[in-house]
Amino acid sequence: MDTDTPALASLSIPLASLRMQALEAGPADGPLMLLLHGFPELSESWRDVLPVLGAAGYHAVAPDLRGYGGTDRPPKGYDLDTLTEDIYQLARHLQPDRPIHLVGHDWGGGIAYHVAATRPDIVATLTVVNCPHPSVLLRRIWRPAQLRRSWYMFFFQLPWLPERTLSANNGARVPRLIRAGMARNSQVSDARLAPYAQNLSHPDAARAAVDYYRQSFRDLLTPNGARRLLQGYPRIRAPFRLVWAEEDRALGRELTHDLEPWFELPPQVRFLPGVGHFAPLEAPALVSAQILEHVGTHPPQPTRRA
Repeated sequence: MDTDTPALASLSIPLASLRMQALEAGPADGPLMLLLHGFPELSESWRDVLPVLGAAGYHAVAPDLRGYGGTDRPPKGYDLDTLTEDIYQLARHLQPDRPIHLVGHDWGGGIAYHVAATRPDIVATLTVVNCPHPSVLLRRIWRPAQLRRSWYMFFFQLPWLPERTLSANNGARVPRLIRAGMARNSQVSDARLAPYAQNLSHPDAARAAVDYYRQSFRDLLTPNGARRLLQGYPRIRAPFRLVWAEEDRALGRELTHDLEPWFELPPQVRFLPGVGHFAPLEAPALVSAQILEHVGTHPPQPTRRA
């Protein structure tokens, strides 16, 4: 860890579905904000964001998602509905009586969309960093430019080879993957990226990370999988902001267009010029400012009881 890296409290949280490990900052009685990381990351990705949110009075908690880091790594449960249930349980465990502010990046953004769409009672605001709405991605991934960018999603459908590739040489490829997704990769030290390599150096951890992609494809091939996303996906009612780092090499800017059909309120889109895909790592101050600006205008209200 870098000497200038903020120290954060660590939580071990027993849920009905699994035990989650998390980092936290801010007052325990402050409005809860959950921050969900992406692939191939950890809660560590929010390390420079959490203290800013905590200092603003929020109880900011970033869990290691199912299969990552110190969180349990069961052999199954990497479908979107189960991942959503994990976050629902976490939110109710930490803040039973009020909806939460939900933030997600990359795969964490995909989970956050699903939580907001299917569990609207627990989400006060939704902020997503560089992850398209799942219905938008499904419609536009087949365009040639995005199809080329998304080659890795198809590679991850192969048996055993992807996880072996990620875990080889003590996970040495993982920091290189993250650096390749950054516009200013020299700003993040080797020490900051070491935990990601260490995590995915374990074949079981690499398999769990890849299974997110495998299970999403399997779900789309079920009779109702694609239909649910294209026709029957619930509109999200929480106020929504999409924060988009413009130098994303994996996801095209066109994925930020025409979002209105999937939201009850007008969606907001804010762009971060000169920043790559891993924005919480590369530009934490900019990401923190966008989150605080969005959530500050939408304080959570007490949950209504029947």
